[in-house]
Amino acid sequence: MNRMRKGIMAAAIAGSLLGGGALGATVFGAASSGAATTTSTTGTSAPAGPSGPHGAPPSGTFKPNESAAHEAKESAQREAEETAGKVPTTNP
Repeated sequence: MNRMRKGIMAAAIAGSLLGGGALGATVFGAASSGAATTTSTTGTSAPAGPSGPHGAPPSGTFKPNESAAHEAKESAQREAEETAGKVPTTNP
């Protein structure tokens, strides 16, 4: 019986090592990591300043949010920037 217990324990340990290794490879694998990747860009750079989604420069003209709920939370500096037609650089 003692020999059977040793075999069962060895199988359980081997199974847990294999399962843990597979889980670790899945979680910490190179495919899920972005640290080792590099990107290169070509062409001209976008002008400095605020940008729209995905780093593209904003298109059209700035339209401030003039709803009452937004205006109640807004600082005087932000309101002055909106009034001047600038894209606000401060938080409400």
